[in-house]
Formats: sequence, structure tokens, C-alpha cells
Amino acid sequence: MPVQLLNIGKGKSETLLPRHLQKEDLKHLREGFDHTNKYFQGIVALSYPLTKLGDGTDFFKVVLQGLDNLCSRTNSINILIHGKMAEDCAKIIHHGDTFIVAGYKLAKSPTAGLDGRHGCHLELSEEAGSAIYIYGKPRTTAAPETASLSVAPKYVYTPLNHLKDGTIVNLYGVVKFFKPPYVSKGTDYCSVVTLVDPSNVKLTCTLFNGNLDSLPKIYKVGDIVRFHRIKIREYNGQMQGITGVGFASLTFDGTVGAPVVPRSSSKVYTFMDEEQKTIEELRVWAASNLSISGPAAKLSGVRPMLYFDLTCQLVGKAKVDGSSFLLKVWDGTKCPYPTWKVPVEARDLEGEKVVLHQLRNLTVDVLVYDNHVQLAKSLKIGSFLRIYSIHTKQASAVDEDVSHIEFHLHGGTCYGRGIGVLPESNLDVKELKAFLESVDLADSQSTESMSSVELDSTFNNVTDLESYLQRCQQLPVTVLTDHQDLNNTELKTILNSTAPQQYRIRAKLRTYKPQKLYQSIKLHCSKCNSLQEVPDGDDFDFILQGSAVTAPNPELHNTSWYDSVMWTTQDQKQRKIAIHFVKHDEMLQQPEDTLLMIEGGTLKELWKLTKRFKCVIPVRSTEDDLELLDPSAPFLLQGNIKYYGCKQCSTPKPIKSLSSIAAEQQPSWEPTEIAQVLGIVPLQYVFIMKFTLVDATGALNVYLFDYENFFQIPASEILTNNSLQQKMQMTMNTLCPPGRKLDDLPWLECFIKSYNVRDTMTHQVYYQIFDTTVAEGVV
Repeated sequence: MPVQLLNIGKGKSETLLPRHLQKEDLKHLREGFDHTNKYFQGIVALSYPLTKLGDGTDFFKVVLQGLDNLCSRTNSINILIHGKMAEDCAKIIHHGDTFIVAGYKLAKSPTAGLDGRHGCHLELSEEAGSAIYIYGKPRTTAAPETASLSVAPKYVYTPLNHLKDGTIVNLYGVVKFFKPPYVSKGTDYCSVVTLVDPSNVKLTCTLFNGNLDSLPKIYKVGDIVRFHRIKIREYNGQMQGITGVGFASLTFDGTVGAPVVPRSSSKVYTFMDEEQKTIEELRVWAASNLSISGPAAKLSGVRPMLYFDLTCQLVGKAKVDGSSFLLKVWDGTKCPYPTWKVPVEARDLEGEKVVLHQLRNLTVDVLVYDNHVQLAKSLKIGSFLRIYSIHTKQASAVDEDVSHIEFHLHGGTCYGRGIGVLPESNLDVKELKAFLESVDLADSQSTESMSSVELDSTFNNVTDLESYLQRCQQLPVTVLTDHQDLNNTELKTILNSTAPQQYRIRAKLRTYKPQKLYQSIKLHCSKCNSLQEVPDGDDFDFILQGSAVTAPNPELHNTSWYDSVMWTTQDQKQRKIAIHFVKHDEMLQQPEDTLLMIEGGTLKELWKLTKRFKCVIPVRSTEDDLELLDPSAPFLLQGNIKYYGCKQCSTPKPIKSLSSIAAEQQPSWEPTEIAQVLGIVPLQYVFIMKFTLVDATGALNVYLFDYENFFQIPASEILTNNSLQQKMQMTMNTLCPPGRKLDDLPWLECFIKSYNVRDTMTHQVYYQIFDTTVAEGVV
């Protein structure tokens, strides 16, 4: 038969290749050579869905990676399979299989310039007498007849300090920071991971996949990951990792002495004995060089205004409203403060009623918001969770004499907010299960419930209550995100010290500028360090009107990587509008995943398109190619955000450069990646403000230069979002209440750094806030 699955049993194949076939290396696959009685062997790096051609013939495309270099894209080749052979092959092929082809036709590849693979491709069909032999890798324990090759491929791992732009590498690293997977603006899940290794170099990786299980299974800081085929790109002088073709990962517990058990993102992987030594060495290194004791806490150790990670078990859940969801959890310990019980209808609460009643004094209600709701709804009762960056907020109801604690998981992913589901094989889960089984529920039920917030069960007397409330009022309205080892420094001492230095301070905000908060938004170039005002929308509209004078060039329509449509408006101007829809795998995508380019459109028309499509790029025709508009115009619109480039630092490239992203396995169409391939150095939206801080020893002018961390509001979104503008105004009214005396102002706890600014005539010392954020409960 033309497609055969070869089995390896006890080191010997049950079915042998025909003896007349001789192996051909990838470098010898060239036009003009005789390939009769030759076969080519490679590893399946990628396969595309089975499709039908225009004449109804089945068509299946496979990408094979050469065995002598498993990391290089140029060492891969496209295999095009036609007819029944395509259908048969699609049923049994898996990523990582060893794939052998014979009787092929070699032809020049029309996509080589786009996908970076071999200049030729191989065509196979039964009519041409082709044959395919597949050595399957192990898939499940229920299929022992399918086994891997006796010799596993040898992988080379690159230290983080040896990474180079434009390469695809394998690497090991220790997790220093991560964001649990969340739903991106498209349909994919996204996870952000920052890695370190003994070279003391940091690598931040942004990972996308439509399948949640295909992303790394990271549970805590200190975990060790192995990434295969991660793409490296340089951005603003820093190396970054992104998912590429064939990306795969393994994750290991980073605890010294823990079993070396991989958590895999795919069903097929190799793990050699010598790699266990690598894991052990990284564990020892991390234990002495990395602070991996994250903000984990037990419910018995929480207090107001705290951010912490909680390992717990889910015992109940309920929908609260369209933007929030309730999770009832416990960890076997009891919160020392009265806790808020979220009011929900009994019929809406999922969970075993008996269990909920038994644990009523030990559970807490965690309210999750916005992007976390979708995952929260899917959680199974009884599952073990790690909830990252829970915020404990002190509040009181109208009919309560005493304040209570609320547990919130706010929207967004700042500081790693999210929810992770832990398997029962996880060491922390095993310890938690053992502890939960030892809890005496009779003791907890015999005490008064903390949710009743009765005075006698919480405080010994009125003096204790007043003291508790006074301590809550003295809590700072800002949160420090790092450098917890620094002690507070008086402002007078800072003013009398030389720069540069870093300080931790406790002060009050007396005044701030600008008072009109929208004026604080600027555009910053990280390359030349320039600042500029955000252009007015009328300027962009004027540029669009000017570009519409030039009619679209029909010769540039319907290329190999985009489809085009053009029409003429029915108004007096009779504008010609052309829209170019970028394809993926020669097919148009869903609107929410599609980038389109538009010629001749108005600003109003562009905003309408951004509501339906993922990205919109305004372009104009030249004689040979499409190009971006005036450098003053945004190079990209996504959602409500206009992305601008630096005129001084950018060197725009032809629009056809975007075809390299379109050829990726899963194009993300992220603004930074689009900017890079188009030769644009992007400008970033930033808050620029001047704070006058005071304490008992003096006053200090401090600058805020922040993209999104301080206010926990992206600077890029605030100009087009009224609710965010209101939130920012309310935040500033809380930090610096108008009309209040200095003694009545709240305390701010901040990190600031001093730095020198010199020119030929003057020398000045400036101060800037860093690693500080506004506590979300203050608004």
C-alpha cells in the first residue's frame, strides 16, 4: 500500500524498506538531479488540515525537518500529497513521527521566499507511484504496537546569554515570573513567562496557542521549563521568545529533591537520562540565586490590603453578574478576620450542599472579574487551584458596625493575576489534601462563624475595635511590587544624598501636574528616548483624505498572501476604496483573527473595521508595492488604539514584509511583531506626571513615568475610554483629595530613584517613582 505505518519491536522493524531505495540528504534535493530509487527521511514538524482542491482532489501538506539540524527552518521542506494518499496519510500522521517518502516529484517551491524553507518541495500521489513510510512515536499506553525509533534525536540547548535575533533554539530556564494562560484579544490563549539561567540573563517569552493544554504547565515561580523550537527576536535591545513552528515544552518542579516528572504540552516528547542532571543543576542554582518564595499565604495569615497567591480547593461557584463570578474555596485554615459572603441565590450556587454547609466557617468567597470569568466558569467542583495575586480589601456594609475582608481577583494580567488548575499529582496538592483530611470539622462548626461579623466573636472590647479601624485607615494607598528589603528613608536625607540611588519612602501627595489628566499621556520612543504629544485625530483624518486622492493600483491586488476587493463610493467624490485581506495557509481567516489593509478609507470607516477585524493598516499604492502612509500617521489600528512609529528611528520596509508573519503557524498579529517586520520603531503611550511629595522632614518633586503599572490602567487605552478616565480621576482624588488638610491626606508608600542630568552648563538631580502601584481597593 502507498502509505505504511512501520512498527519497531525490540529494536527491529517488522516491515523493511525496499532494498533498492537509497537515502537522499536534504542538501542534494535539487532540480536537475535523478531522484529515482531515492528516499528522503525527516521528522514531522508541522501538518496542515486535509483539504480539497478546486477539482475535488484531496490535498494534504506536511513540513518535514531534516535530521541533521532539528532547529533550523532552512533545514525543513514542504511535502505536498494528493489524492487518496493524502486522505490515508492525514488519518495516521502525528507531530514528531519519522516520515519517509519515495517516488516523489521535486519542483521549485513558490513559497520558499515566504516561509524560509527549502527552495524545492516534494509532490506525491498514487498515480506517480509514490510511497510513504511512517515510523510512529508512542501515543498512548493502549497502542503498544506503535513504538518510537530506537535512536532519539540529540538536541542542543542554548544558554540565555548566547541567544541571537532571528534564530530558533532549544533552551532550559528557571521561571522568574509568569502570567497564567489567558484568552488573548483573538481566539488564542496567551501566556507570558520570564526565564533566567546561570548566565544571569533574562528572557521574556510570549506564547500563543489555540489549545490551552499546549501551553507550558507552569504552577509557580521556580519551576523549570524546557522549550523546543522557540523563536528568538530582538526588540528594544532585549531578546524575546515567541512561539514558532513545532514549539513544545516540558515543565518540572523546581524544588530540590522533588521527583523529576515532566509536565508536557504535547503527547509526544523525548526526555533523555542526561537531562535529569540538567534539571538537578538548575534546581540547586535557583535555590541559592533566585528568590522563589513568592507571596503565597494561608487563609489564616491574610490581612487587609494584601496581594498573595492561594493554593486551595474549590467547593462552590456561582455567577454573580456579567463581569464577575464567585468561587468558594478553602485551604483548611480559618481567616482571622470577618469575611464577606457574596449574596447569591441558593439555586445559582453549584456544589454539594452538605459539603458547603460543613465548611461554611472555613470557606471564603473569592470574586473574580472580567477576563478571568470564562476560566472560572469552566472549573470543576473539587478541583485544586492556585489563584495568583488575590487582593484582600477591607470594607464595610451599610448595616454593619464592623468592617470585613473581601477577596478579589481583579481583571487583567498585571503581576501575574490568574487562575491555575493543579493536578492531584502536584506536590503542593498532595500536601494540601493530606492537611484537609486532617482538619477537624467539628471544631470549626462549634465556633461562631466569622461571616456573621459579630463584635464579640472578633474583638475583645471597643478599644480593640477602634485600634483595628485606625490601623486600617493608616494603611498606604499604594503597593510596593519589589525590593521589600529596603527601609524607609526621610525626604530630607534623600535631598542631601548624591545620585544615583534607590529609596523607599512614606509620604503624602501635596500637589500634582498636570491637573487635566488627559494631558499626562505622551508618546515615548525607547530607542532615542524622545517624547512627543499624541497627534490629534483631525491630523490623521487629513492624511487619509490626502492619500485617497491616489487611486488603488489594481496590479497590486490578489497576491499569494492577500485577497483584495475594490469598489467606488456612491457620493459625489466617488472615492475608490480597496481592502486587502491577509490570508493564512492560502485561506482567509475569521474576522477576529484577520489583519487587513485599506486604501482610500476615511477615519470613520477605519474605526468601523477595527470593531470587526483584529488589525487594520492604512496603506497607499505605489507602482511596485503597497506602502505605509505619512510617518505622522499611525501604522496600525487595533481595537480603539492607534499605534505610531518614531519618525527619527524608523526605516519603513515594504508592506510585503508582512507576508513573513502570515506564513507562521499561528500568526499573532501583535503590534510589536508587526512593527518589527515593517521596520518601525514603535512609540509607546506613557503617563508623565510631576508629584510633590511631603513628609515631616521636607518636600520632594518626583516624576511618574509609567506605561500601565502605577494606575493599573494602560496609558494606550485611556484617551478613548471614558470609564478609564473616570477611574484615573477618582484615583488621583483619593491620592490627593481636593480641599483636604495635609494631616488628612492618605499615606503613599513608594520606591523612588535619583539620577543625574548634565549638559555643558548645568547639572541637576531628578527623582522618579518605580515599582509602585496604586492599591485597587482605594477606588
